[in-house]
Amino acid sequence: MTQPYVKQTIENEVATIEFFHPAHNSLPGDVLADLAQTIIDAGNNNDIKVIVLKSGGDRTFCAGASFKELISINDEATGKIFFSGFANVINAMRTCPKFIIGRIQGKTVGGGVGLAAATDYCMATKFAAIKLSELNIGIGPFVVGPAIERKMGLSAMSQIAIDANTFYPAEWAMQKGLYTKVFDSAEDLDKAVVEFTENLKTYNPKAMTEMKTMFWRGTEDWGQLLAQRAKISGRLVLSEFTKETLKRFK
Repeated sequence: MTQPYVKQTIENEVATIEFFHPAHNSLPGDVLADLAQTIIDAGNNNDIKVIVLKSGGDRTFCAGASFKELISINDEATGKIFFSGFANVINAMRTCPKFIIGRIQGKTVGGGVGLAAATDYCMATKFAAIKLSELNIGIGPFVVGPAIERKMGLSAMSQIAIDANTFYPAEWAMQKGLYTKVFDSAEDLDKAVVEFTENLKTYNPKAMTEMKTMFWRGTEDWGQLLAQRAKISGRLVLSEFTKETLKRFK
């Protein structure tokens, strides 16, 4: 696999949405836009009862934002548009009327932690360590922060946001509420995801939609909130500190 993609497969009323990028599943703007639209379309498809979100490859779930695009940002408007990519995906997941099940096979960083947090039920392997590395480059997890705080609590979110050099193990993430279960292998994870979704799709879809609305109560302002957070990140990415730091990644 060498080309980025977002693809969806539907089998027995379960939609699997998979994204991939050869740079450790980092996500540029076009892939984020495609991912957001695919989630919206799946939410509107009456042939789908449950959605599974996963990434391609065996090792990294998501390395977060694309450094190649970060380096190329030269004005605040472009910066806001770039960081709005993750905001749009999170909001698509939040407003989707179907439960989204996360399948996290490996390490996840920055925006990838936000995607995992925005799922409604998330399972992982023991290799799925997490890190919020944004402070390392002079910004912060502003856009994904609300989703992570909602799932893990302010204390855990602030801990990993400040300790931006450390990968926290999957077991820790499970204890803090990000993951519901942690498995020894991707094979065990996939088996559990299939069993879980096969059972979940037998439930009343209207009841699941009402439950999802209940679970996400209090996030109705996220359309505006995440846009404001994207603007903050778009401004900070232009700082001298961040520009100098990003040069190391060229």
